[in-house]
Amino acid sequence: DAEKLASQALALCDEHGFPFFGALSRFALGLSQAHLGRADDGVTLIHEGLNRFAAIGTRVGVTQYITWLAEAQALQGATSDALATVEEALQVNPEELVFRPEALRVRGELRLKEGRSESAETDFREAIELAHKIGANGWVLRTSTSLARLLQSRHDLAAALDLLAPVYASFREGLDTLDLMNASVLLDELKRVAAD
Repeated sequence: DAEKLASQALALCDEHGFPFFGALSRFALGLSQAHLGRADDGVTLIHEGLNRFAAIGTRVGVTQYITWLAEAQALQGATSDALATVEEALQVNPEELVFRPEALRVRGELRLKEGRSESAETDFREAIELAHKIGANGWVLRTSTSLARLLQSRHDLAAALDLLAPVYASFREGLDTLDLMNASVLLDELKRVAAD
């Protein structure tokens, strides 16, 4: 259970004075709590982690953690705050490319919530292109799933299948991970609807 492990890690880090790992634990616990329906607590913890990162002067992974804050804010129902936060994530350390595709995907999902599907599609496609460029296949999968859902909502089932099927097929292990299970469920749905 992610929440329990993050809580234990946080307690140990605070007890023994490991500020860097304490911040990381706050990020993990905050995101877990947000996804478990306690978004207010999650936002508070992620803010605490970011403040601790700033205090020790590290920027490693900060793009990812600010993106997690945006996710937690979205789960809080604060979409406009989340959009401002994800913009910050994209600006804070632009050289840190490894987390940029996920920040773009999250921005796309937020724009989609606002009904801005063309902007969302642009974000998804940019994220996929960058993820391919840096060899981040997990981000390719996650964002391809997001884009395939958008294409499905437009009744463009063929394009959604053409996009997602080869990405999913490229994975040979980890098929029980959440991203691959989500992609599999969507593919089955797309195939079923296309066959009708």
